Amino acid sequence: MQTQLSFTNLAAIETELLAVLATDTQTAKGPDAKPQPVLLTSDEKVRAAAAAVLASGEYKAGSNETILLHAPAGLAAKRLLIVGLGKKAKATVHAVRNAAGTAVRYSKPRAIRELVFTLPEATTDLGLTLPPGASARAAAEGAFVGDFDPDTYRSERKDVSVHSFTLAARAGSEQAAIQTAFNEGSIIGESQNFARSLVNEPGNKLTPTVLGERAAQMASETGLKAEVFSTDKLHELKMGAFWSVSQGSEEPPALIVMKYEPEGVTDGPVLGLVGKGITFDTGGISIKPADNMEKMKYDMAGGAAMIGAMRAIALLKPKVRVIGIVCAAENMPDGKAQKPGDVQTAMSGKTIEIINTDAEGRLVLADGITYARSLGVTQLIDAATLTGACVVALGMINAGAFSNDDETIERFQTALTTSGEKFWRLPLGDEYYDQIRSDIGDIKNTGGRWGGAITAAEFLHAFAEDTPWIHLDIAGLAWIEDNKPFIAKGPSGVAVRSILEWVRSYAN
Repeated sequence: MQTQLSFTNLAAIETELLAVLATDTQTAKGPDAKPQPVLLTSDEKVRAAAAAVLASGEYKAGSNETILLHAPAGLAAKRLLIVGLGKKAKATVHAVRNAAGTAVRYSKPRAIRELVFTLPEATTDLGLTLPPGASARAAAEGAFVGDFDPDTYRSERKDVSVHSFTLAARAGSEQAAIQTAFNEGSIIGESQNFARSLVNEPGNKLTPTVLGERAAQMASETGLKAEVFSTDKLHELKMGAFWSVSQGSEEPPALIVMKYEPEGVTDGPVLGLVGKGITFDTGGISIKPADNMEKMKYDMAGGAAMIGAMRAIALLKPKVRVIGIVCAAENMPDGKAQKPGDVQTAMSGKTIEIINTDAEGRLVLADGITYARSLGVTQLIDAATLTGACVVALGMINAGAFSNDDETIERFQTALTTSGEKFWRLPLGDEYYDQIRSDIGDIKNTGGRWGGAITAAEFLHAFAEDTPWIHLDIAGLAWIEDNKPFIAKGPSGVAVRSILEWVRSYAN
């Protein structure tokens, strides 16, 4: 999708579709309260073209609510699409991101290949806070996210993408800032979609080896340093936990290492991004039920998030060093697979009693975290589709976040105000760690049913030790079950934006 900025008068823009935003300014409550939709543009001709439908009560400007006007009077555009941001209190930059995605997804099935999206103008009398730069970035992100569809392997796949997305902004003193923000948003949206494209691949197409190849190709294109190792390196590093997961598969594992070293930066923090890359998860000997097992191709979404974040980092060039590590493997149940009751020795030297072979993500991450620490990282963040227990706790609304360091997690929570993603911090504690103490070894890979997301995090905490560390359990948000107005069902690319902003918070 080609993207561009325009500072031309809206009424004069010739396009297949001009999209403009609206919000409901009604503050009264009760059964007699009627919506009061208002367009977020100062263009009088656009306002005049939409005046009748806004006055009719037919359109309420609800969140992502759309209404289309053909041949709008006084405009050069063939169509005028109004997209709602919802009630005024919810008309945020994040709503703009979703509205841009909604406009793109509205256009796709209607064979509208050219779209002009209007940057909202938040007048002071409405009391809205929609900074032009932040809104421009969000609009670009939302447009790319909205354009992605998961139908990669349909034999008669039709091109229904939007070929051209133009952001129309009012001319003025902030044009340079809007351009910069829009360019950033395009990079971030493309990087999120890159992660989604990886997650979307079936397990027979995206093996650990192929995931390594895709990451290395991306690194070559963006200027990252990358190395991809396999079985021999795991044995050399004594990564017994990582190897134990892969030993039951015909497909060899891949240890993917990506390094971003900005010019002129030789000191300061070194950030470590560690992702779970289980390209298919049967559960191993503790095999999963057949229902919905096909979705277990998405069990590498944490690794994909790290690869997508590294792509954005390489292109946006923050002044901080970053090492990205993805531990990729298949978890399969053949005669060589590990068994419940086995004891494995991790890279750190800790011994792990295997209670359930389906608790494999924490095993690969344990060695990934230890390896990152051996490379000198000073702060760590990991991401994984780790536990169903986190989904039970938080549903599919928030992902889980855990940390051993308040300052580190505060940076991440601040990053969420920009990324718009939803994470909720859950606790850690010695009482939870007691649930994973082993009688035969140092630690068990599961701690029972209760507090399962927390005991999994405590397992990883044992390997992060005192390095400032964040664990993201994205199991509930990495796969979208139903189509939404602004995003297709399937892989979400969650955490790419938040990890990027966390990294940027450390830049000089």
